[in-house]
Amino acid sequence: MKRFPVVLFLLLYSVSSWAQGLEDWYAALSQAAGIDRNAGLTTFLTLVIPPGGMYQSMGTAYSAVLKDSGYLEANPAGSALLKETELSVYHNDWIADSRLETVVFTIRQGDFGVGLGAKILYLPFNAVDTWGERYRNSWAQDYAKGYYTEFVGTINAAYTAFGNYYFHGLTVGANLKLAHRGVPEAIAKGQSALALMADLGALTKFNLLKFYPSRERNLAFSAVLKNLGAPVDGDALPTSFVLGMAYSPIRPLTFSIDGTFPHNLQQPLDLTYLPVLALGPKDESASFATGMNLALTTFWGLQAGLEIKPGRPRLTAGTTVNLEKLTLNVSYTVDLLTTLAIPDRLSVEVKMNLGDLGRQEAEDRARELYLAGLDSYAKGNLEDAVMYWDRALEVLPSLLPARELRDTAQKALDLREKMKTSQKIE
Repeated sequence: MKRFPVVLFLLLYSVSSWAQGLEDWYAALSQAAGIDRNAGLTTFLTLVIPPGGMYQSMGTAYSAVLKDSGYLEANPAGSALLKETELSVYHNDWIADSRLETVVFTIRQGDFGVGLGAKILYLPFNAVDTWGERYRNSWAQDYAKGYYTEFVGTINAAYTAFGNYYFHGLTVGANLKLAHRGVPEAIAKGQSALALMADLGALTKFNLLKFYPSRERNLAFSAVLKNLGAPVDGDALPTSFVLGMAYSPIRPLTFSIDGTFPHNLQQPLDLTYLPVLALGPKDESASFATGMNLALTTFWGLQAGLEIKPGRPRLTAGTTVNLEKLTLNVSYTVDLLTTLAIPDRLSVEVKMNLGDLGRQEAEDRARELYLAGLDSYAKGNLEDAVMYWDRALEVLPSLLPARELRDTAQKALDLREKMKTSQKIE
């Protein structure tokens, strides 16, 4: 832990240096991305601002990755997949004087997971004249001071169905979100508002061209419906449909891609607009994001991402350091809102890993009993083999190889007993 300040300094310095070298390249990229003529037609844009962590580091191409509390923003199915109970705190220096603070708690019991999250964006207001200077008279300063805020509270639940040793199953989840926009009455009367919305998500995993031994599947597919809710004060919420994929050809490396298709719920769905990557005349254009996560060591990883969105392409880079029960992620984003100067668009996540409720210990114990059963079976001790595999299934019922071998050994024992009975002379 004594090296923690040094590691943090090196991370901040490396991320800052990386960002400074992107200015010319990003200018060309933003021109090539074009302009989204429907940008700005939705409200509660805090819902689409990444809080930080790997979700942001991988360019928001995260709906099929889901390795930490960022699942709450990317795909509500994630709480049924996380290995450990987590408490995560995010700080994001967004633009100018605005700040984004987020806290997420998530816990999983078997195939069922739940999560709670709170996210707040706040921006100070002060009265200024037409030249951008503050008014000198005390009345104006007292009258127009305050904070613009957007708060989002989230309750999450997810479940993995049909899962077993050979098949990941289908993981489904849902978020229920309550959002509040706070505008001081002294600045603008009647602009504060409440909104209620939901997210729905699903994910499944398979093995494909897997070049390393692991029970973890290396190919994942996801589908998510985000921010489904009624318009607020005549403005639509940023509702969108997301399709995602993540692939790990080797253990340390994961690639991901997400496609996001917004839909303005103030208009009927018209699929004839799909060929031009928009669902209707008021919808924002579709966007596509790709990300990468590279685990250099067991405690240090690097992430990078690129989101192609008309009017606002986004580049991200980040790094994650695991310090036993504590995980630190630092990420930096470059887009049209960025001044390429720290701390604009710099985010920091601190995550406390609170244990897995004994899941890993149970898996290790079941594996030991399974191997002991194999050893007894190879030596011809069928009774012992059945005993070991029964005990393994008590610890981990989803260990189907133990169940299959146990049934085979029991059939052999039953056949042996039948043969002994038939050979007896009355």
